[in-house]
Amino acid sequence: MEQTRPFAGIEVVEFGQFIAVPFCAQVLAEGGARVIKIEALEGDPVRQLAQLAPGETRHFVSRNRGKHALPLDLRHPKAARVIERLLARADVVLTNFRPGLAEEFGLDGASLAPRYPRLVVGNVSAFGRRGPDARLAGMDLVVQARTGLMAGLGKIQGGLPASGDAPVADYMCAMTLAFGIAAALLRRERTGRGGEVDVALMMAALVLQNNSMVRVESVDGPTHATARARLAELRAAGRPFEEQAAIIPQVRTPGMVNVYFRTYATRDGVLGVACVSPGLQRAFMKALGLDDGAHEKAITDPDALARHYAALRSRAEAVLAGRTTSEWRKIFNAHGLPASDVKLAFELLDDEQALANGLLHDLPHPALGPVRVLAPPLTLDGQGFRPGAPTPPLGAETRALLTELGFTAEEITALLADGVTRDLERGR
Repeated sequence: MEQTRPFAGIEVVEFGQFIAVPFCAQVLAEGGARVIKIEALEGDPVRQLAQLAPGETRHFVSRNRGKHALPLDLRHPKAARVIERLLARADVVLTNFRPGLAEEFGLDGASLAPRYPRLVVGNVSAFGRRGPDARLAGMDLVVQARTGLMAGLGKIQGGLPASGDAPVADYMCAMTLAFGIAAALLRRERTGRGGEVDVALMMAALVLQNNSMVRVESVDGPTHATARARLAELRAAGRPFEEQAAIIPQVRTPGMVNVYFRTYATRDGVLGVACVSPGLQRAFMKALGLDDGAHEKAITDPDALARHYAALRSRAEAVLAGRTTSEWRKIFNAHGLPASDVKLAFELLDDEQALANGLLHDLPHPALGPVRVLAPPLTLDGQGFRPGAPTPPLGAETRALLTELGFTAEEITALLADGVTRDLERGR
């Protein structure tokens, strides 16, 4: 056992597809866990999304490395024999079934705890296990819409809110689940008992909005009540979404919104600036050759303050538009100001800073050739987390995995013939 790897010796069985559970399992595998990914006979659905080779896609490679894939028809009566042997060896089981399916398969925490008291069960749901939406299906886009995250991110297409390309709630949920599994395993070391970790995409989306998820009743209560009433009026009148979104109560001050915490157009691009403290704000004004009178004499009238920063905004925009992004970067760096040009995601695959810090990994893939992917999202000394190898093709390890579970060659042949599982040779 590799003692420097935190999850060395931990056996994980993944009943997951799409993002949250698969990415969590990948992180555990990068930390040394042995992960067996249970897939439908046709494979995880993301294997079919724009295939670059049979069963291999960008989406699959992005969150299914370092695992062993075992195809299994969970509804087949004989699949229970395979599942029982997997669970008898497992330390962790991860699931993101649609509501009710884990109970149907007997893979929910309540069913597993009496039989496997040391087992840690991790579940992902869309909206949590209780309440009126508990039985509803949901994916990242739906949860973003439901939680206000989509509106908060501010992307508008054709007058309608839209999600970006990044399924941020899914990935936040995956990392929360990974933390929960680590916490449950630590507790098991102390108590000898396993447990159940529940995470929800809804909570992940709310955590991403933590700055907005605060209401001081004495200050915000009346404002929120007025905004809710006005929103109901706008919706009843069928007003455009952008008009509805405009009434969201602002948490940021006029100075932050207009000047100090925003993006600016430069002569050749866009620059993001984040000057939160008074010291940084003064340095920003100095770099631009401007002055913010509100720093020296507080403006207490809200309307006057709004007019002041609207005017300062126009002056700042004019100054920043006069130089290139590169020129401003040098000036801001000299003043110690947090600022960056706005990049597109694919540019980061060749980014000097990302490469210098090992944030990217060049994966030698047997079917696709060289593939640049993200490295593990954290480091631990002693190479505690290491990039995983590509998960072998679906069915490539079926016989080996079933042999490990104690099935004889004849039993394995029968399971293949009955359609409980498949391998590459039989293609079933």
